[in-house]
Parts: sequence; structure tokens; C-alpha cells
Amino acid sequence: MADNIKIGVIGAGKIGTFHTRTLAKMEGMELVGVCDPDALRAQKLAWEYNCTPYTKYEDLVPLVDAVVVAAPTPLHHEVGMYCLRQGVHTMMEKPIASNMEQAKELIALAKERKVVLQVGHVERFNPAVVEAMKYIKNPKFITINRLGPYDPRMAAVGVVLDLMIHDIDLLLTMIDSKIINIEATGLSVFSSQEDIANVRFTFENGCIADVTASRASFERARYMHLFQEDAYISVDFMNAAVKMYKKEKPVITDLKDITVFYPQVNKQMPITSELLHFKDCILSAGTPAPSGERASMALEIAMQIEEKINRYDLPKAATTGPAMAPKPLKDIVDVARAAKIIVDETLGSIRGKGE
Repeated sequence: MADNIKIGVIGAGKIGTFHTRTLAKMEGMELVGVCDPDALRAQKLAWEYNCTPYTKYEDLVPLVDAVVVAAPTPLHHEVGMYCLRQGVHTMMEKPIASNMEQAKELIALAKERKVVLQVGHVERFNPAVVEAMKYIKNPKFITINRLGPYDPRMAAVGVVLDLMIHDIDLLLTMIDSKIINIEATGLSVFSSQEDIANVRFTFENGCIADVTASRASFERARYMHLFQEDAYISVDFMNAAVKMYKKEKPVITDLKDITVFYPQVNKQMPITSELLHFKDCILSAGTPAPSGERASMALEIAMQIEEKINRYDLPKAATTGPAMAPKPLKDIVDVARAAKIIVDETLGSIRGKGE
């Protein structure tokens, strides 16, 4: 391989723009081109960052050593399989694919062609997470909240695959124990998928994690709280900050027995750290973090959550009709319809007497 890794970006949307901007100034990376079926969008981004625009990924991939796939999730398998068949190292934005079968095919092909397949769970490269990991030891209880406004570009997938999958990946990284139970609820608000989800994970070692993801909130808020035997750790994902309360004595008799600690966080952009890691894995034939295998674990758990949510999603059942709803929901819809008829008839009777 030449001194510089020739790389292209497939997808010129919001995430693709972030990758393009970062790669354009990264030492050791030569940005060859940007691809998007929208020619104007590809042209605009390519002009801005001094590379060549393409509207077909088949024209870009043969010219590069590596690609970042930032296309919509339904296209991950198609685009990823083509790139891997060409022997091109691939950084696939999360989730790795739309389903487990597709994920397994991508992983198998990457192994066969001996190329790097890294998945873009960028939150694990958040400097606050990197710093907090130094102090996280066998947490007993975790809460994670990832809230933000609705983004129509992600309407094809639910909030679990859109946002919560980051936190699933973090839980798998932080807790060295098997998930033994998942309780999940969710709600569709703006899209045909779930836009709000709340999940409780129970691990074999006794740890419990409550995770909430919403894309129906007015303001962005992304934070994590961890409680362990001797400390409480607060992680602010958005502001890359960590705060820690640590117990200094076995028995607390005074607030002075608790140390408040603010670990120093390296403020490097997570996407920069992620792409540098991708570059290092290419040069050293290393195992990426997360690998395709780890990302497929996160996808499998996310799909289990979606299955639990969809089973009792009342708004979806109401819009698709009682015949399409699970029986408990069909009964609710039928009762509600009957109640409405009774109320309407009663009101009509009252109005008739008044007249």
C-alpha cells in the first residue's frame, strides 16, 4: 500500500459530510471522492473538500483502498458486500445491516477477503467515555438517556437502531456479563417506527441498566449515570465531561468522606478518533473496535428490543386496524369503539330531550 491510504465516502448526507470533512484534513489519508445518487449534493461536497464527485459507488470503489459507507441503513448490505468483494477496507456506519443474516454475510466476506470491517459506533470514541472507562469497575446500576428532536432522514429505522444501538454497544463494552432479561416499551409518534423507547436490561452478574432513547424531544440531552460499589460516575456525552463521587471510607460520617473528582478529558472529536482507529487497523491488520462481530451482537439485541416493542405497540395497531393487531390490542380497540358509540348515542339522546 502507498504511503497514503486512498479513501472514499459513500453517502453525502449529514454523517457523510462529517466523515468527508474529517478525512480531508487527516494525515495519511488521501480523500479520492464522494459518492451520492444526488449529483448536486455529491458535487457540492466534493468541491468543498477538493475531491471528485460520483453518483455510482461502483465507479468510486475500484479507485480506493478503503471506504466509509454512510448510506441509509437499507443499503448497507448491498454497498458493503460490493466494497468487500473488491478487497476494500470498509468503515460501515451503524447499524452494520438491516438484519442478522445480512450482518453475518458482511462479516464472513470481510474475513474471506482479509480486509478490515469496522462499524461506526462512534460513541465509544467519545472522549468522555474513553476517560470514564478508566474508572468503571463492575457497575451495579446504570441509567442512559439519549434524547433529541425528530430527524426525517432516519424515518426508515426506529429509534432503537437510530440512537439506542450506541448505548447497547456501550453496555456490551462496559459490562462483562451476559444479558439474561430485556423489558422494553416503545411508542410511535412521528414516524411508522418507534420514536421513543425505554428498555431495562438485566445482566447475569446482577447489574441493571435502564436506557431511554427518544427522537421526539424538543432539546438534545445525552448522558449516562453509573453506580458502583464505591463511586457514582456521571458522563455527559454532548459536552464530553465526566464527574465522579468516590467514597473514601467504608462508612460515611461526613461529606468530607466523599471526594468529588472531575477527570480531565481529551477533547478530540469522536469521529476523528474513530477514523484514526480505522486507519491504524488498516496499516497494522488489527482488529477494529467495534468489529463486525461485536456490532452484530448489538444489532441482534436491538432487534430483540424492537420485536418486544412491536408486539404491544398500540398506536401502530390502531392505525393498521384491529385485524392486524395482537389480540389484547384488538380487544382494546373494540372496547374503545363500543364505548364511543354508547357515548355518542347518550349525548344524542340528551340533545333530543333538550330540544
